[in-house]
Parts: sequence; C-alpha cells; structure tokens
Amino acid sequence: MKEQVVLNTPLESLPVGKAFLKYLVPSILGMLLIAINIVVDGVMVGNKLGSVALAGIGIAGPVYTLFIAISIWVSIGGATIYSQAMGAKQITKAKQIFSQSITLIVLITLAIGIIAFIFREPLIYALGANDETYPYVAAYLNIKLLFGFVYTLENTLSVFVRNDGSPNRSMAAQITFALSNIIINYLVLYVFELGVAAVAFGTIVSAFLGFLVLLPHFFKKTGNLKLRKFKWNKKTLLATCVIGLSSFIAEVGISVFTISHNVILKGIGGTTSVSAFTIVNYLHSVVLLAFLGLGSAIQPLISYYHGGKFEERKRQTLKLAVWTAFGLGIFLLIVAQIFTSPIVRIFGNFSNEVTNVAVNGIKIFVFAYVFMGINFIMMTYFQSITHIKMAIWITTAREIILMLLFISILPHYIGINGVWTAVPLAEGIVLITIYAYYKKYIVDQSSILKNSINKRR
Repeated sequence: MKEQVVLNTPLESLPVGKAFLKYLVPSILGMLLIAINIVVDGVMVGNKLGSVALAGIGIAGPVYTLFIAISIWVSIGGATIYSQAMGAKQITKAKQIFSQSITLIVLITLAIGIIAFIFREPLIYALGANDETYPYVAAYLNIKLLFGFVYTLENTLSVFVRNDGSPNRSMAAQITFALSNIIINYLVLYVFELGVAAVAFGTIVSAFLGFLVLLPHFFKKTGNLKLRKFKWNKKTLLATCVIGLSSFIAEVGISVFTISHNVILKGIGGTTSVSAFTIVNYLHSVVLLAFLGLGSAIQPLISYYHGGKFEERKRQTLKLAVWTAFGLGIFLLIVAQIFTSPIVRIFGNFSNEVTNVAVNGIKIFVFAYVFMGINFIMMTYFQSITHIKMAIWITTAREIILMLLFISILPHYIGINGVWTAVPLAEGIVLITIYAYYKKYIVDQSSILKNSINKRR
C-alpha cells in the first residue's frame, strides 16, 4: 500500500506560543470542569449523606483510579506513537496504532472489572474499609467494576481526538461529562434521595454522554481516526505499553497515595482522620487534573515535533510549559494558605476535629504543588521523546518510592504532620534529579551535537 503524505499541519505553521495555547486552553478548561465536578460531587455527598459516606467513596476511589490508569496507559502510549507517526507522515501506520489501542483498552478493562467484581469483598477490606464504611464502599464499587469500561473507552478516545488535531472537541466531551455528572448527582441525591450506588452509576452515564460528543469526529473526512482491520503488531503493542507505562504508574501512584494515607491516618486518628484526608484528597484531585491538563496540552505537541524532528519548537514548547506549571504552583500555594478554612467548610458541616485536621493538612500539603507541576511536565516531555527510563523514574520515585519512604518514617517523629509532609519532600527531591538528568543528557548532548555540526561546516 502506498503511504499517504500529509501537507504541513497547523502544528508546523503556527507560532509555538499559539500552538501551545491552542492545546493548553481547551485542555485546562476541560480538566478544570472535571475538577469542579469532583469537588461538587464531594460537596453533595458530604452534605447529603455525611462524612462516613464521603469516606466510603474515598476508600473506593483507588479502584476507579486503576481504570483511569489503564486507559491513560494505553491512550498516552498509543497516542504518542500515533502523533510521532503523523509527524513523520506515516498515516497508514497511525491508523493501525489507533485501531489496536482501542481494541486493547476494551479487552483489558472488561477482564479486570469482571475479575475484581468476583473478589470484591476481600478487595474492599484491603482498600482500608471498616465495618462503618463497608456498605458505602461496596455500593459504590460494584457499579464501577461492572461498568468502568465505559469511562476507559471514552477517556481513551478523548486522548486520541486531541492528538488528531481536535482539542476543542476533546474539551467539549470533558465539559459534557462534568456538567452532566453534576446534574445527575443532584437529581439522584436531592430529588430522588438515592445513595452512593446511584452516584457511581451517574458517573458512568455521564461518561457515555461524553462518548457521544466524541463520536462525530470519527466520521469526519479530514480525520485520521478510523477503525480498521488489523493484525496484532508486537512491536507497536510493546511501544504502546512501554511509552505509556510512566502514565500508568502515575495513576497507580494516586491509588498508592490514597491507600497509604487512608491506612496510616486510620491508625493515627481513625475515621476522623480518614474523613479529613478525603477532603484533602478531593482538593488534591482538582490540582492533579490541572497539572494533567498541562501535560495533556504538550503531549501531542512534543510527540509530533519529536517525530518530525522540529527540535527548536520542541524546546520552546517545554520552556513555556515549565514556567506555566511553576506559576500555577505558586498561585495554588498562596490561595491555599489564605482560604483554607472556607475551602474545607464547602464540603460540609463537619465536627471541629475533622475540620482542624483537614485545615492543618492542606496548609502543609500544598507546598508540594510548587514542584509537582514541573515534575508532571518533565515526565510528559521525557515520555514523548521516548526517554522512558527517566519518565518512569519520575513517576515511580515521586508517587511510590520516596512518598512511601517518608510516610512510613516521618509520622514516628512528627506525628500526623509527617503524613502531610511526605509528598512535598518527595516532589522536591525528584525535581532535583530531573534537573541533573536534563542538564546531562539533553542540554549537554545538544551542545555537543551543535559543535560537531559546526566543525563539519
């Protein structure tokens, strides 16, 4: 088959700043609306059903996060090599990558959901539930295990649509998902007065509505996302899994973060501390989505520029993203220090003990955001240029290795404040290693290459 050739795309013709904004604005807006959805979801559950129900959903969260992790693993891995193929004008290869990725995500998430549902009771207790929270965890989890594949498919398609030059449609799907979920949750909680199972099912329905928004893109004549018959390509499958692994670890790390904090805090202060952490975690989820929006914005750009060997555009995009992440981190730190108490009270009229623990936790925890955004950006950058080992190091170190080390040790010396300090310390140390690696393997090697070219001239 003769390979199709694509003329210069807007990614090549637009100024770097405009191309960055073209992807940044819809990515951030879409993620912020999902973040608002998460907060409103927590506010509704906390105010209507109480702190124990809120804690139950928080405990069940890691399983839902696992589904998200798998979808991001496949979608980011597949979309990265898809965009690299598009940058190199290999259109037939790009379509095969898309078809294989969609098939893969459906098969994996269906299998995991069914197996986990069969063993759901021991799973619920392993997540940190007790007799008080078990009914809420079970009701929420059962729905997510059986129908989670709907969300993973919608999420994977959204990533590919963004990489196919339609960030605005991807944003529209995110907006549809977020707004419909808020409306459905309001109806099931305040109109029909149902429980957490209905809240979980509302999320699935909202994901399906987001899928319907994405659907027209696949019928566009100018689009390249077409499902085609394909033979499983081991090389493409391996590349998808390897490149997307750091994103998968990042999402699994969120589950490790949630479970480890739930377990440690349950031992320190029982349900009170777990309820306080659920508030912190809701806010943390909002910030993570903002940083994920930044990463989602640069991933198609860096992947395309790397595939097409547009080195200067790649460097300028990274610089813009790093400064944006740093500015956002400083802003979040200032806001959280000033408005902590009002933020906590949004989630419900909790006891003074729960409120005080949450306020104290937020004020310490937010120092992580000064480093975290840059770490997110650099992980996405290394992933997109296939420096896979460094991308995996960033995610594994900041979310698992160093975080678990600090959260295991520090509480013995400074109590509950050690729990809140673990993540800021881990993020700061990882940023130092990123700087050292980037200087050695990117900056220094680029200088050597330029000097070599100049000598030849």
